[in-house]
Amino acid sequence: MIYFNRPALVGNELKYIQDAVAQGMLCGDGKYTKLCSAWMKERFQVNQVFLTTSCTHALEMAAFLSDIQPGDEVIMPSYTFVSTADAFVLRGAKIVFVDIRPDTMNIDENLIEDAITEKTRAIVPVHYAGVGCEMNKIMEIARRHNLKVVEDAAQGVDAYYHGKALGTIGDFGCYSFHETKNFTMGEGGALVFQKNEYQEKAEILREKGTDRSKFFRGQIDKYRWIDYGSSYLPSEMNAAYLYAQLEECDKINRKRHQVYDGYHERLEDLEKQGKIQRPVVPEGCVHNAHMYYIKVKDIAVRTRLIAYLRENGIAPAFHYVPLHSSPAGEKFGRFHGKDVYTTKESERLLRLPMFYDLSMDDVDYIAEKIREFEF
Repeated sequence: MIYFNRPALVGNELKYIQDAVAQGMLCGDGKYTKLCSAWMKERFQVNQVFLTTSCTHALEMAAFLSDIQPGDEVIMPSYTFVSTADAFVLRGAKIVFVDIRPDTMNIDENLIEDAITEKTRAIVPVHYAGVGCEMNKIMEIARRHNLKVVEDAAQGVDAYYHGKALGTIGDFGCYSFHETKNFTMGEGGALVFQKNEYQEKAEILREKGTDRSKFFRGQIDKYRWIDYGSSYLPSEMNAAYLYAQLEECDKINRKRHQVYDGYHERLEDLEKQGKIQRPVVPEGCVHNAHMYYIKVKDIAVRTRLIAYLRENGIAPAFHYVPLHSSPAGEKFGRFHGKDVYTTKESERLLRLPMFYDLSMDDVDYIAEKIREFEF
């Protein structure tokens, strides 16, 4: 069976985990958490990095730091993971979904402004498949209406928009290091931002509402309960695993792009025949080969193709069921305008196996089976 995803050991993961144990501090914010944060600050040219237990928690921190209050409205695409909405629903916000672009599956930047009301407080672009949303226009709209921008860059680690790392353009960026992502720590994430004015509040929020970070820096002689908070620190063992992956970032990127390009080249003829559509990367965007997907005619064809590939030892996957069509989406949100593409395009999309240890022979086999399928 060719699995959809398998986490890899690419360098010093096990060595660093052993070292973390030997350090005698496994609870977080130790040696490896600091190394991961420093690496991201330098690589992505961002001022503040807070490693978290998940991208979900990074989004929750961003919602809190954005001062989202009950009754506020937050604009985002419906084609995203539940955590994108959950983080703001937990603050009492109403989610306003807008349609996506069919080329990138990202939020349609041209539909955002019409969805803004006097209750709107934030825009949440989701960089699907590591391909950047049109951030220049989104930031322009946000500035004009005094709105926060929270980038859901769960899939966008080490991807770029006009030279800027995804996650570093808006007010806050949220990364994922889940085992399905390019760089993993099993479960984990990071909150990043440029404005240092949020640093102290973020530290308190992440450390259960205390000023414990100041205590460990020797700035105070005891730490106290200061404000609302939760426990968002990952274990040092998780951070150790991640740091070994970040050290091998370029090696991982090369292999993932080899797999991506392998699919793209081998399936080009099917696109020319009108049987599938391949991913689109707009000018100015540098993707990170997070995923490779194809689009078929409709959900009926996709269902048949999934069954066919599984019969041939391949484990593909479809992706999000649009949030606005779910029970919670109907309860906590509303769709602004027409759903022209969100549902239709989501039902056509099929993700192919993509991970570091996937061999090019496997890529050949998967592409061959897709070409043999009766569309």
